[in-house]
Amino acid sequence: MFNLCKILFSGLGTTLVIFAITLVLSIPLGIIVAILRNSKNIIISKITALYILIIRGTPMVLQIIFVYFAPYYMFKLSMDRFIAIIIAFVVNYTAYFSEIFRSGINSIPKGQTEAAYTLGLNKFQIYMYIILPQVVKKILPATSNEVISLVKTTSLAQIIGISEMFSLAQKQANYLFSITPLLLAGAYYLVLVGIISIIFNLTEKKLDYYN
Repeated sequence: MFNLCKILFSGLGTTLVIFAITLVLSIPLGIIVAILRNSKNIIISKITALYILIIRGTPMVLQIIFVYFAPYYMFKLSMDRFIAIIIAFVVNYTAYFSEIFRSGINSIPKGQTEAAYTLGLNKFQIYMYIILPQVVKKILPATSNEVISLVKTTSLAQIIGISEMFSLAQKQANYLFSITPLLLAGAYYLVLVGIISIIFNLTEKKLDYYN
């Protein structure tokens, strides 16, 4: 059992790296895409909407395969597996986070923006100091669901041969003819989800001053 825990723990490191990098990159990119989606420039808005539609309308598995294999078939360029999985995850979760952020931004009364303009604030200052602080509170539940989903979706990295935790659990289950490795991997995921849920619950309580 100790050796099994050690093997899965090594895969957990890869899982956490994929999770952390995706989160760090996709959240700020999601904010940018949400702002572009709300742009008054119809070309920018429509292109952004098309990107979101494609990502939300196609399976994550297909997106991973495309990012990894397309450069070779199109340009004869080999893509590093880990870079490919990060790109696929960031592109996917940026689209989902952008829609969460956009719904939050659109829920803020326009009168606040107009009042900020009369006070001499520019668009960047309005987003940073007036809109985003309120949006954060509104989108926390939806964001927590997406972050929890990301933890579990990291298991798809095995599609292009990355040895993350779940793929190692599957290999050990086949080797040992036992479901114990899969149950143990499930326990690891449960702990991660529990920690994330606690963090979001504490954050939500700290932001209760907006109520």
